[in-house]
Amino acid sequence: MTTFENRERGFESKFALDQEQEFKAAARRNRMLGEWAAGLMGLQGDHVAEYARAVVKSDLELPGDDDVLRKVFEDLKGAGVTVTEGDVRNKMGEYLAVARQQIKDGK
Repeated sequence: MTTFENRERGFESKFALDQEQEFKAAARRNRMLGEWAAGLMGLQGDHVAEYARAVVKSDLELPGDDDVLRKVFEDLKGAGVTVTEGDVRNKMGEYLAVARQQIKDGK
């Protein structure tokens, strides 16, 4: 095996690991976002975890974050919570940064 082939396999392995970590970070972000939204809607107990799972599942419908944004924003709006799409998008960014750091730290 040549040095070039070894290098190529190394890059492929790193790419796969990065993709896996990003998937985990997005799922963790969605759970945190769901918990935040559940709190704003006044959900308590098991309903918080149930709603957070629903938010995580919503990300599996379409590629990208628009499905999660749409679900959380529409649910908050439907519950009478005054929030903008920008507010939800900002929370998504904030929680994604936290999730990435947690994964990096091995939590």
